[in-house]
Amino acid sequence: MNMMKSALLQLSALRLALVQKPVKKRTFLSAKRYLQDRQAFLAAGGSIALDRPMLQDLSDQAGSASGHYFHQDLLVATKINQAHPQKHVDVGSRIDGFVAHVAAFREIEVFDIRPLNPTAHPRIKFIQGDLMSDNGAPSDYCDSLSCLHALEHFGLGRYGDPIDPDGHRKGFRNLTRMLKDGGILYISFPIGSSGTHFNAHRVFDPTEILEWGKEDFQLIDYHYVDDQGSLQKCVTPSATPQLHYGCGIYTLRKTKRDA
Repeated sequence: MNMMKSALLQLSALRLALVQKPVKKRTFLSAKRYLQDRQAFLAAGGSIALDRPMLQDLSDQAGSASGHYFHQDLLVATKINQAHPQKHVDVGSRIDGFVAHVAAFREIEVFDIRPLNPTAHPRIKFIQGDLMSDNGAPSDYCDSLSCLHALEHFGLGRYGDPIDPDGHRKGFRNLTRMLKDGGILYISFPIGSSGTHFNAHRVFDPTEILEWGKEDFQLIDYHYVDDQGSLQKCVTPSATPQLHYGCGIYTLRKTKRDA
């Protein structure tokens, strides 16, 4: 009777496992390992309140150390840590990535069109606002500014923002307005064949930003993440090879106006 009960439990667990996702060879192997581990756990005196098979983790790596967000967040946070700006402000970047990186060592002020729990972290100062609007950005507000993987969404409505085909250009003008003369802008966005992928994002040619900011910015450095998720260093955006969906990471210095 105990053997039959054990077999029924194993069959039940296997059924739960195999309906989670489309069955693949590694899913069968993981299910087999799951049943072996389950039996060993019970034999060692453990008790199970609920069978909840997790089969995808067995063959996964420890984590992801590649891709757009991994490289841009780490790279730009390191630059800010080294630069020690007086006031760093972020517009629209990922809270549980880049913003958290920076908040680990300094205060960061965040602007976003979406709300944020005000108790998120004592070093994260949040202001809700639309950076496409005429009064959405204060002038000469900070000496260091970031906008990572955000500008490509402006005006597409994905995050509740108003529809505006020129939203990214308006947003860039407001970023320019926020930054003091001589200040640094860290900005990233998808690069490849230019176009709007509604309503997910826009993709830009790597050189487009140089035209937007030719009167206001000097390019300090440029890196990109390629289609394989690896960080590549490049002298100029024009030297970027053709990409399907890469990420350009730019460091720009706002030029000083004539007195």
